[in-house]
Amino acid sequence: MTPLWLLPLLQSLLLLQIHLSNQLEDNKIPPSLCTGHPGIPGSPGAPGTPGQPGRDGRDGRDAAPGEKGQRGDTGYPGETGLRGLTGDRGEMGEKGERGQSGECAVAPKSAFSVKLSEGHTSPITVGNVVRFDKVVLNEQGDYNAETGQFTCKVPGVYYFAVHATVYRASLQFDLMKNGHTVASYFQFYGNWPKPASLSGGSLLHLIPGDQVWVQMALSEYNGFYSSTKTDSTFTGFLVYSDWKNSAVFA
Repeated sequence: MTPLWLLPLLQSLLLLQIHLSNQLEDNKIPPSLCTGHPGIPGSPGAPGTPGQPGRDGRDGRDAAPGEKGQRGDTGYPGETGLRGLTGDRGEMGEKGERGQSGECAVAPKSAFSVKLSEGHTSPITVGNVVRFDKVVLNEQGDYNAETGQFTCKVPGVYYFAVHATVYRASLQFDLMKNGHTVASYFQFYGNWPKPASLSGGSLLHLIPGDQVWVQMALSEYNGFYSSTKTDSTFTGFLVYSDWKNSAVFA
């Protein structure tokens, strides 16, 4: 409880405080008259920490189908794949209709046999072809009786043989192929009362167009002879052909 003698003193202090407060209010300066110069900008603040990831947005609505694009270029062929396993054997099919009869394969042929006719005059000049003018066999026509030459049509190996009756003179002749001597034959005649004989043969490989003939080797050795009882002959035939397009021709 405040003593009575202090009450006047407290009243005086309260009045003094009120008086001073009124003077301070009267002495205040309006804010518009106290504006100062702008302050210096502050330094940048430290970077903030990353925020948390946002939630996934909702799916958008389906758009209308776009127009069909142009066809692209053809790509490069891929690598060959591994060979697959052999499949199971299929069922036997129905028997087909019988085909038409084919032509029978025929092996090539070439053969001839000719001789000098009786009283035939033998060539006497070196290099002359001996023309065996009497044809015994020449089904394919490969021998020409006018020229005395055989011309190959079927390629292959041929055998040629010459048998000569020698009379009244010695005989020497050559077996020729395309102008080259293949073999030479000679028989001496010694004024014997009966004719002698001279034979020879050779295997030759020919191609189409090759020619073979008998040719006189020496003019004075021209004793080819032929009569009703003895002949001088020239024979040739194909042993085997070189055609490979058929087993028959092998």
